[in-house]
Amino acid sequence: MRELVPNRVWCFEQLHGVWYVAVPIRMTVLRVDDGLLLYAPVPPTPELLRELCALEQRIGPVRAIVLPTASGLEHKLPVPAMARAFPEATVWITPHQWSFPLSLPSRWLGFPAGRTKCLLEDGVPYASQLDWLPLGPIDLGLGTFMEFACFDRATSSLLVTDALVVIGTDPPPVFNLDPTPLLFHAREFGSEPMEDRPDLRQRGWLRMVAFANYLRPDKLEVPSIGRIISEAFAPPCRTARSHFGIYPFQWIDGWQEQVELLISHPGKEPRLLVAPVLEKLVFPRARSLLLNWLDSLPRYNSSLRLIPAHYDAPIMLPADCLDAFKQSLAVRAWAPDDGSWQFLSRIDSTLRDWHLVP
Repeated sequence: MRELVPNRVWCFEQLHGVWYVAVPIRMTVLRVDDGLLLYAPVPPTPELLRELCALEQRIGPVRAIVLPTASGLEHKLPVPAMARAFPEATVWITPHQWSFPLSLPSRWLGFPAGRTKCLLEDGVPYASQLDWLPLGPIDLGLGTFMEFACFDRATSSLLVTDALVVIGTDPPPVFNLDPTPLLFHAREFGSEPMEDRPDLRQRGWLRMVAFANYLRPDKLEVPSIGRIISEAFAPPCRTARSHFGIYPFQWIDGWQEQVELLISHPGKEPRLLVAPVLEKLVFPRARSLLLNWLDSLPRYNSSLRLIPAHYDAPIMLPADCLDAFKQSLAVRAWAPDDGSWQFLSRIDSTLRDWHLVP
């Protein structure tokens, strides 16, 4: 647990991903009039519950659990377990919840009957303290994209889910618990041992940023089966931790320059991003809606504290940062088809060819 604003805002961070491509996921906890509100729950591990219960003893009980997205599985799946952990809390969900391949009612998705409410349809929690700013709905064919930003007026904190991120140059502190994902992807070949050094941690982090944002960066190739097998089971790598030396990745010169386009550097103005997966697969269908949502976000003469559910947080945004970001989105090339965007572009084309998305 980290305290972001003394006695007002806290966050709990975990890692999620596959094949050691792990990115941080964050639940933000706000102090409200009569207790605590949980925004974008994460899995309630024993460690998290201990710290959250200690926070309840200091501040007050968990009163509300908010699922601020209609489609983000990594945010949706922990909600039923978190609701069971706090049976007196009201659960607030974003409208247009959906499931695939079968569309199931909310009760069947694990949301507790009798204490689950829908944002906007049933009001909003703590309207005297918090502003709820919807992005969407956007029809995706298979389902609907929608998410809610939450602005805490008392602390000038803006909580967002997936639409906006800021990615730093260094791996987030949560990796200090286990740097294995960083060290795994820092290697150049499968028989290379996983050595723990700061420069290798950073290299592994930047490669995972490329994976998580582009899925298949164009400066990445898959080696031949023969090479993968020949490098597997080398003496330094005969452990499950190193996947027994099975490493189906070959990074090509120039990958650093592509990742650089996503990175914010210390001492410089934060580089706001729309995550490439959303920019290519969601927002081409509603670009004006995204721009209007950015217009709806609060502006202050002083800085705004941005707390996304992924990557870096908190980020202090200068007064003109949101306006400059919106202007850049309005004039720049949108969701290109070349470079590291090619794989996302092929996914989008396939979904459209199969008439799965509009």
